[in-house]
Amino acid sequence: MEVVVLKVEDPSSFWIAVKECMPGVVSETVYENLNAEMEQFYNSYKDTDKVKQEEIEKGQVYVVFSEELKCWCRALVESVRCQADGFQLRCFLVDYAKYCSVTSENIRVLAGAFAKIPHRAKKCRLHCTKPLTLHIDYCENTAKIGPAKRWDTAAIQHFRKLLEEATEVKATIQTVEDKVLEVFLFVTIRDEKICVNDDLVAKHFAHYKEDEGTAESSSDVSDDEVSLNAECVPVEFVGPTFLARPKLPFGEEVSPHLGPGLAGCNSVLEKPSQRSCTDLNDNTVPVDSMVLGLPSKEDKAVQTERLPQFLNFSSLQTHTVEDDQQSFQNVGKEKSFVFLSKKIEPSSLLETAPLFDGLKKELAWNKFSGPTFTQSYCWPPVAWGCDVVAISHQGNDPLLYIPPVLTLLQESDYQALQNMGGPLAVIVCPGWKKAQLVFDLLKTFRKGCRHLHPVLIILGQNKEAASQMEIQGCEVVVTTPYNLLRLLERNTRLLCRVCHLVLDETEVLFSDASEQVFTILDCYKKATAQAQGNLPHQMIAVGTQWNKHITPLVKEFMNDPHIVITVIEEAAIFGKVQQVVQPCMNSNRIAELLKILDFTQRNLQKVLVFTDSVTEVEMIHKALKSNSIVSLKKHRESTCNAECVLERWRKMHSSGIPAVLVLTDDCLQSLGITDATWVIHFSFPSPAVFGQRLQSMSDNFCTGIKDSAVDQEDTKAKSVILLTETSSCHAPGILYYLKHAEAEIPEELYDLTARVQESEEDKKFSRPLCASLKTFGICRNRTECPDRHQINLSLDAAQNIADEMIETPERVTILPLFIVHATNYFGRIVKKQKDLFAVLAKEMNDYFKVPGHRISVNTMERSLFYALREGAICHRVQVVETPAKDGENVYKVTIKYVDDGRTSQVNSDQLLHLPAKFQNLPPQAVEIIVCRVKPIDNEVEWNPEVTAHINSKIKGKLHHAKVMHTLGKTVWVDPMVGVTSLPMMKMWINEYNIRSEILSTGLGTDNPEHVGEIQKLCRQIPVLDHAESLERLPAKPETTMEKFRTPVQALLVRSTKEDTAGLEEASSPRDPSIQENTAESCNSPVTLPSNDVVQAKEAEDTTVHQQKSCHPPIKWFQDDVSVSLKVQILRATDSKCEFFREKVTFSAYSEGKLYVADLELYQSVIAEKSTCVIKDTEAVILLVKEKKGAWCKLLKNKNVHVSLDFEHWEESEDERPFTVGSARLNYPPAGSEDWFESSEDSDTESDE
Repeated sequence: MEVVVLKVEDPSSFWIAVKECMPGVVSETVYENLNAEMEQFYNSYKDTDKVKQEEIEKGQVYVVFSEELKCWCRALVESVRCQADGFQLRCFLVDYAKYCSVTSENIRVLAGAFAKIPHRAKKCRLHCTKPLTLHIDYCENTAKIGPAKRWDTAAIQHFRKLLEEATEVKATIQTVEDKVLEVFLFVTIRDEKICVNDDLVAKHFAHYKEDEGTAESSSDVSDDEVSLNAECVPVEFVGPTFLARPKLPFGEEVSPHLGPGLAGCNSVLEKPSQRSCTDLNDNTVPVDSMVLGLPSKEDKAVQTERLPQFLNFSSLQTHTVEDDQQSFQNVGKEKSFVFLSKKIEPSSLLETAPLFDGLKKELAWNKFSGPTFTQSYCWPPVAWGCDVVAISHQGNDPLLYIPPVLTLLQESDYQALQNMGGPLAVIVCPGWKKAQLVFDLLKTFRKGCRHLHPVLIILGQNKEAASQMEIQGCEVVVTTPYNLLRLLERNTRLLCRVCHLVLDETEVLFSDASEQVFTILDCYKKATAQAQGNLPHQMIAVGTQWNKHITPLVKEFMNDPHIVITVIEEAAIFGKVQQVVQPCMNSNRIAELLKILDFTQRNLQKVLVFTDSVTEVEMIHKALKSNSIVSLKKHRESTCNAECVLERWRKMHSSGIPAVLVLTDDCLQSLGITDATWVIHFSFPSPAVFGQRLQSMSDNFCTGIKDSAVDQEDTKAKSVILLTETSSCHAPGILYYLKHAEAEIPEELYDLTARVQESEEDKKFSRPLCASLKTFGICRNRTECPDRHQINLSLDAAQNIADEMIETPERVTILPLFIVHATNYFGRIVKKQKDLFAVLAKEMNDYFKVPGHRISVNTMERSLFYALREGAICHRVQVVETPAKDGENVYKVTIKYVDDGRTSQVNSDQLLHLPAKFQNLPPQAVEIIVCRVKPIDNEVEWNPEVTAHINSKIKGKLHHAKVMHTLGKTVWVDPMVGVTSLPMMKMWINEYNIRSEILSTGLGTDNPEHVGEIQKLCRQIPVLDHAESLERLPAKPETTMEKFRTPVQALLVRSTKEDTAGLEEASSPRDPSIQENTAESCNSPVTLPSNDVVQAKEAEDTTVHQQKSCHPPIKWFQDDVSVSLKVQILRATDSKCEFFREKVTFSAYSEGKLYVADLELYQSVIAEKSTCVIKDTEAVILLVKEKKGAWCKLLKNKNVHVSLDFEHWEESEDERPFTVGSARLNYPPAGSEDWFESSEDSDTESDE
């Protein structure tokens, strides 16, 4: 029967539709009527048959609206994914064999009448035709053809090519198994009749193998399935394994379609005895002669051609523009792009790659699947010893250069250099982490090389380390720019023997350490000039982006390098494509386009106008025609094919007529245009299509290295982007590229990007605060960072802060229990008077010693608390994540230890029921960050050596620390000092300062901006009225743990400038229940709301919200006589300020809002002498103190809107007293080692 192939995955999975009319088979006319009736029905009754989201089931057939086909289709639901705006469904269209994604609003119930007709698309596989592949064993130096579990890419491509070239396709059904038709497939190509099954076997892509139970299954086919078998014909025995195969329906003999030169392989079909199925496993030959082991010895050329098809999984087909200076190549079916400054024949097979044989074996042992597309072009020039610049998406992969460099080091030319000092190769990486990765790879592959001794050099700032570094006898040094310069300071002749200098991730090296890199290059240039003998010298630079510093690198330090670029956008920068951004209104794009085309009409250009919709193509074409501009158009609905459009395009330009083609992005690949001179982006491009559009000008890219300042006439290619108010979606990506390309950027694009980034930042509002921002005070890549970089009151309100941090922030006792890295830990704040956690821990251990108390939990719920017994110690844990059970009784559960901060995975049967009495105490774990220290050399992560050193030093040991800031459950401390208690003398001895310990390793440096950045972050706290704050806080049921959380008023923004003289008198440890009642009764402007309040507030009208008063932000500072308050309010009107002895009230209107501050003062003031002055940006209130002296705080109750003004605080940190008990001692500045004090009251011992 004649069929139409709808979709091909591989020869064992493809879909067909029966084309011809025959008994028992539904004709195409029926399906056309079905589609028409479904369109009419579901367009007329859109709302009546909607499916509720909770009713959608996987594996069921519904009706969905396909955006691609623009019609209603029957679809099988394969997956359901929940999103914020509904459900997203992945469906298989059963009549078209297409996959699509639809939203839940575009799905309908399948009416009964439409469900009766069988599905048009029928899944098939070639009958008894199984895949083959060539198995290479490098260890045994052999290769053999044998069965494979999956089809080779080359086999799939050959199968598809047969179907694409066929003018007629017929199939005979042999059996049906699991609703899959097993068929023999026959095609007609240029009047030649071919059996696809036989052709794959003849080409050694496959072999015949009868499935177990095939004979039985064919007899058990149901009646409706047998009706499809109407065209089955008598069979004859032909083929390698004597399988029954039907005679051809064409009435002629089949040709195995072996192609020119493959006639000798006909014997495989004609003489089955020559090659049986068992022969496949016995056909073992040495690798050197593997080609001769293939059948058909008469045609060695064909065998040689066939071998790469087995080995090359990407089945590369290369089309090269013959040009010594420049070539662009489209390789394979995916049209991979490569720019080459010189012609290179790619080495796409590991067997033929220019690598050392031992290294090939080592790569094979390590399951190396390459070479990749980029590696196939990089390895040859590197192995030749040439200078190379490679820019690729895989430019951060060290395997671009490691195998060929190691191969060069095995050559005999280097043996004479063994007696000289210094390495043969130096690899410069952007940071210690990448250097460690490269070093590990070198250690892995050195087994396949002779005399390879790599050395990793990470020195730090200790000068002694550089002098002690031993590099004699090493061939390869892996390091970073800063460490290499430190080494060169001690050993100026280090580079004299270096033959290969590699710059890894050039875009990072040049952006973070360009000065250091060029210093190294100067040193290497001098060393090569002074080198004795005729030593080879090679420089390799790899990266993911072209950088402006690569131009001087190539000009001044390289010798005619091979430049390989496989990223079209980066090739456009190298090729000096002029990028122009033209701002305009969306409604004025046509007029702007006509202005641009007016210039191109006067200068003979080839212009492509890209847009993303058929409607816009028609609109533009009509506008150009009405303005007498000759143009062509091409979109998916146009009747003219690609060849016709392309021919007319070329004739226009050759006739002296400016060529203008308006097209959609999906038509570019079929046209294959690469010689355009102008590209106009009528629709704003996404980063995905931007490169495709630029590739249409690739023939006009500049061919050599030129300075940045290129004359206008030297730039042939030009890209013009029309920027409108609707272009926000992809604005950040395009802006990043244009900055990278050093193009002129209009302010409108900056503004548009800023709004997009602000919106993206708002989407992160519920995410945790950025770890880098907390740890170092800066996040280097906020755009890519998934976490937020602003304050969220509902998350950052101080939670379960220990009394000591409120009463004596100058010194708290910290017990670090889990070390994240050198300056970030989780631990507990240990109470001085009575450690409630120590009491709880003892009670829990005693309770769970009784076997009857260990009650296992059957059902786990996220966020609930359980007990975990580890030996004799019990922990309180919270379930973070529970995977699907998969029918197993025991499964892994991710938990968090709520009292020490670590996260782990345990078996579900290890968790025990935790009685309510053990849940009353809030979680004790707090995050601790040591301030004012960061990694050296602009590193973004701590070296593991530093973390390991700090971990061994501080874990489980008591420390004293001064609290600088508190935000949520994160505490910033400086200093943090390890201490030892002397109980008999009631003293603490300071052993070490953590910050000083880090600095002493040489891998850390001062970070003076850290505290200031945290203060700046905390000043971003938004000004919210009560109703707005309720909207920000989530409304959820109050749990046992939440009853004890401190109100939002306890949001602590600590400062080193607070005087603690009166703080001891004002604050003392309280019972938790008393503290809770006090907090609830306090008169704070912002408190945690109950659920009832939240619901009531949400129901209020918008106008009521506008009439609510807001609390202005207030900063204060003092001297001995007065207190100054700065009320931050713009252009205040109708202001009113009233003074009382222990209170001051302020109110004013600003920009239509009423601001009110009612402040109950901590101490008394003279009301008559106090004043208020209104300024343009603030109101300044001066309160005259009744008694001279310093106040420890401003208000009786904490207020989140009131904070210290650090800019006007005059007291020096060195003059601050440090109080311990009744004694007061002076202490050195934060970070000093000389922090020693005595205490009259002994603090709590470590409860580790």
